[in-house]
Amino acid sequence: MKETVKYILEAPIKSAQKIIAEDYDIIGLKIEEEADKEILKRLLPHIEKPVMLRCTGDDTEDRELLPEFIELLDRESIIAYANENTYKSILPAVIKGNHKLVIRTPIDINLAKEMNILTSEEGLSLDKIIIDTDIGGLGYGFEYGYSIMEKIKIEGQNDKYLNMPLISFAAEETAKTKEARDEKSGLFLEISSAAGVKAAGANYIVLTKPEALKALKELE
Repeated sequence: MKETVKYILEAPIKSAQKIIAEDYDIIGLKIEEEADKEILKRLLPHIEKPVMLRCTGDDTEDRELLPEFIELLDRESIIAYANENTYKSILPAVIKGNHKLVIRTPIDINLAKEMNILTSEEGLSLDKIIIDTDIGGLGYGFEYGYSIMEKIKIEGQNDKYLNMPLISFAAEETAKTKEARDEKSGLFLEISSAAGVKAAGANYIVLTKPEALKALKELE
């Protein structure tokens, strides 16, 4: 059975106006600071696509800010992400809003399953969980991460705590490399990593470049 891949084009909330018209499936809005709440309120009525609300990546800030931003959402959305340090603070708002939650764990199938069990015990339905294995973008990290994604897909056929969609931020990881500082190389690396996680079974692939989105769609 062919996986359904939903491409997410992500941008900071401040600059999201520029990509609202792009040919994505989901728009990712990344929180940078508390002041972004007012911008989010203004943006939402103009966004017809589904939304992914992305955390700052700082556990301390996310425990406080992310629930407040979730309360502003006017539709069922993807919340990305919760981890072992933040999930208890984020879950109540996610459950109240009937959202889907991305759960990020290090590249380990047992840790992914453990977090899915813990969040479900806190009241989140299993069909609202999206697994993020935090795959690396290049080299050994990518190869190992690819194998973990494959294992989750295989094990998930017989294990309800692993039978969830996979999301990948691999393109974000490639952008951190020195090679990606060159515009053409950065685009090539994003397309390559995204194509790799697609082959591994990712259901959602987060991209940062509209040109990469166009290239990935041509692979279908």
